[in-house]
Amino acid sequence: MNTDPLTGLPLPATAIQRILYLSPKVHVYQIPPLTSTKGYNAASWTADNNQRQIFTARLRILETSIPSPTPTDSDHESVSTTILLEDPSSGQLFAAAPYTSPGVVEQALDSSRFFAVTVVGEGRKAILGIGFEERSEAFDFSISLQDAQRVLGFGGVNGTSNSSRGGAKSKKPEQEEPKRDFSLKAGETISINFAGRGRRARGEDNAGGGGGQARNEKSETDALFSIKPPPGTGVGAGGMPLLPPPPTAKSVKEERRRSRQTFEQKPEDLGFDDGEFGEFQ
Repeated sequence: MNTDPLTGLPLPATAIQRILYLSPKVHVYQIPPLTSTKGYNAASWTADNNQRQIFTARLRILETSIPSPTPTDSDHESVSTTILLEDPSSGQLFAAAPYTSPGVVEQALDSSRFFAVTVVGEGRKAILGIGFEERSEAFDFSISLQDAQRVLGFGGVNGTSNSSRGGAKSKKPEQEEPKRDFSLKAGETISINFAGRGRRARGEDNAGGGGGQARNEKSETDALFSIKPPPGTGVGAGGMPLLPPPPTAKSVKEERRRSRQTFEQKPEDLGFDDGEFGEFQ
């Protein structure tokens, strides 16, 4: 039967406990009072050949979840996490630290292997220092605490020892914005107003009357939709005129016919004469 890690009393039969982290060897120190608001320095704990070390313990992070006794509220359960310092040989509890807020465990300023832990027992509270022999163990310890923070829902500075995993499900869903239909209905059209068109038309209309308005609107429309020729073409590009269009098939035939008539040789050109010597006797 599972028991409460702080009181030792039995828990309900539906309670579930799991170990988030286990280290078989952790050094426990009686640390001096905090003298700076910045944090703790582990160098003072291990000074004078570890004179402040009081115990070598086994460390466990224990998570306890108790489902709601109400059948209609089955999605909710009470979750708590406790850091336990125990005798490595007998398993007897030496000190316990309920993880009710991230401030229960503070990392030392000068080392990643040492932490200050707030423990409670018999109505009293104390701050003990713990030190891991390997950096990898200290890293796994920190990761396990981060996982516990997500489960417990520590969103701010002050945390709570009990958390409801189904809390997110109990919240009312946010009202979704109704979807709008922007499609055109039967008979609807879209009109586009070009910028500056109305202002120019009105200004020139006031100056030149109704006939000028029609010309202005036409010239403005031509300016909006005209396509400029590419560079190097037209009269404006280096003074070169536009190339003439290619000749048609009819014009080519006429040109060939005229050239044949022009260059066709007559009998006189070959030395023949239609006069009295035009025929041989």
